[in-house]
Amino acid sequence: MSMISYIGMKVTFLVLLLAPPTASFAPAFTRTRRTTELNIIGGAIRKMRAEQEKKKMPMASPEDAAQEAPGLRVGPQAWKWPPVWPYDDELFRRPDEEEAVPSALEVATQSVKEDDQEERIEKSKEDSILFWKSEPETIITDDCAANLAKHLDYYLSPSDAVAEFCPGAKSYFTTSVSSHIGLGLSPLASSNPSLTSFLEVNLNDAPDESPVPSVPADLYGTFDKVICLNGVDFLQRPREVMKTAHGLLKDGGTCIFAFSDRGAYKDAFGAQQTKMWRTMTDDQHMWVLGSFFHFSAGSGWSGLKGFDISPPKPANFIQEKLANVGGMYVVQAKKSAPAPVTEADPEVGLESLLWTTPVLESRDKMLLVPRLARLWSGLPDAGRRAAIEGCAAHLPKVYELLAKMDSFAFPFNLQATLAADLVSEPGFDSGDEGQMDALAQGLGLNTPGPEWTAVGTGTSSLKPEDKVSLLAYIVPRSGNGRLGDFATGLQPTANALEGKGMSRADAELVASELLAKEVLDGGMTRSDFAAWITAMPLSEAQAFCSARMEMRAVAERDLATYIREKEEEEKRRQEEEEAMKAQVEKAREERTTYFDEETGQMRFAGDDDD
Repeated sequence: MSMISYIGMKVTFLVLLLAPPTASFAPAFTRTRRTTELNIIGGAIRKMRAEQEKKKMPMASPEDAAQEAPGLRVGPQAWKWPPVWPYDDELFRRPDEEEAVPSALEVATQSVKEDDQEERIEKSKEDSILFWKSEPETIITDDCAANLAKHLDYYLSPSDAVAEFCPGAKSYFTTSVSSHIGLGLSPLASSNPSLTSFLEVNLNDAPDESPVPSVPADLYGTFDKVICLNGVDFLQRPREVMKTAHGLLKDGGTCIFAFSDRGAYKDAFGAQQTKMWRTMTDDQHMWVLGSFFHFSAGSGWSGLKGFDISPPKPANFIQEKLANVGGMYVVQAKKSAPAPVTEADPEVGLESLLWTTPVLESRDKMLLVPRLARLWSGLPDAGRRAAIEGCAAHLPKVYELLAKMDSFAFPFNLQATLAADLVSEPGFDSGDEGQMDALAQGLGLNTPGPEWTAVGTGTSSLKPEDKVSLLAYIVPRSGNGRLGDFATGLQPTANALEGKGMSRADAELVASELLAKEVLDGGMTRSDFAAWITAMPLSEAQAFCSARMEMRAVAERDLATYIREKEEEEKRRQEEEEAMKAQVEKAREERTTYFDEETGQMRFAGDDDD
C-alpha cells in the first residue's frame, strides 16, 4: 500500500466518524458495518476516557476544596517525595546544551577538549540570554488566560506587594495591587501595564542550592505574593529560584507558579525549554513543580496545592484532539512562619532553622532534627543551646565533607549523630580551617598526621557510636595545643586499665573519655594524669564505664522511642488519608447524578461517556 493510499484511508476514517448518519449515505450493509466498527471504537474510547478521568480525580478533601479557588486537584496531604533530590543535571539542559555536552564517543576518543566543551556551554548560555532579550512572547489561548486571571484574582488583594519572576507583556490578573516588581530578562516587561518596576535578573544564574545572587537582599521579606506565569519550563535552577521566592516572601505570603500544557508553545520556545519539560507529561509536571517547593525549603512551605484550571474540553474525542483548547495548571504554597525553639517542642523550631540550609538533603534533616532536639532538651547550658540554635551556619560545610564518605561504612544515621554533636559544641567553627582539617583527618578524608594516627590506633576497639562522639569532642579542641598529649596518652592509659582487669574495649572507652575531659579540655599534665590513673581502683573505673554506657543506652532508647512515635503518627495520618480517598472514589462510583458547575445544571453520570 502506498503512503498516499494510507493517508487517504485515515482521512476517510475521520470523515466517517464526524459525518452525521443519513439514509442515503451508503448501502445498508455498509451502514451496518460502520455502526459495528464505531461501537467497538466508541467503547474503547469511552474506556480510555474513563481511565483518564479516574487518574484526574482530585486528591484533595472537600474541606480543602471549599476553601480554595476552583480546580483544586492535589491537596496538601497527597504529595509524596523521595528522601533526596531526585533529578540529574541533564534534565535541566536546553537542547543546545545537550548538544554542547560531549557524546560518549567524543569522551572515549577525547576528540573534544575541555576548553572546547566550556566554550560550547558558555555560547549556549549567551544565546539563551540573547533569545530572551529578543522580545519573545508566550501565547496562551483566551480561555486559559481567562481562567488564569480568575485564579490569580482569587488570591490577590489590593494591598499586596507582588514580585513576578519571568514577566512578559502581560500578567493576566486584573486586581490593582499596591506594587508589582518584575524580575527577569525579557524587554517585553517594559510594556506590561501591571508592573510598577522591573529588575533585569538572570534566574538561571545561581550557585548550587543558594538563592539567586543578583536579586537585591533588601527585597527579602517584603512581598505578599511571588508569582511565575509560564516560566518554570525554562528554569534551569528551579530549587535555587524557589529558595529566592521563599526569601522574598513575608511570613504567610503565597508563591504561585502557573504553567501551560506541554505543547502550548513548543514550536516557538522548545529550544529554551528544559529536557524535563519537553519529555514529561503535564501530570508529571505538576508533581515535579511541587517537588521544587519541597526540596527548596521543606516545611518552610505549607499548604502545598495543585490546581487544574484548564478550560473544559469537547465531549467528542476527535473534536477534543482537533480543538486548540489548551491546558493550564497551578502549583502554590504559603511561606511558613518560623517557630521559636521551646522547651515544649524544640523540634519544630529547630526544623525551621534548617528549611533553606544548603547541601543537606531532606533525609539528612529528618535524621538531624530529632538528634538536635534531644541534645537541646538535655543541655541546660545556655552556651551549648545557643550553639545548636546557630547550627545552620555550620552544617553545610560539615555535610560537604560527609558527602564524600561511604554511606555503607559510615551510615547516614551516624553522620547525623556526628553533625549534631559537632554543632552542639560552642567551640566548633566550620569556618576554622584547622578544625575542618582535623575533622577530615579524623574521618580519613585527609592523610592523618602522627597525632590522628595515634588516636586511630588508641581507639580501635571502640564502638562506632563512641568513635563518633569522641571525634565530635576532639575537633573543636584540636587547636588548643594539647591534642598531642591526648593522643599519645591513649594507649598507655588503656594498657594500665586493662592491667587492672578491664576488657580492652572498656579500657579504651574509659581512657579516651578521661583523657578528653582531663587532659584535652581540662589541662591536666600527662604526669599528673598518669599518677591519677595508676592510683584509681578498678571499681571506680568500672563505675565510670557503666555510667558512660548507661548514658549512651538511655540516649539511644529515647531517640528510638521518639522516632517510632513519629513514624506511628505518620502511619496514622496516611491511613486516614487513604480512607478519605477511598470514600471519595466510592461516592463517585455510586453517584448517579451530579451538579455541573459549567452549565449550572444536574447531569446524569452516564452522560460523560457519550
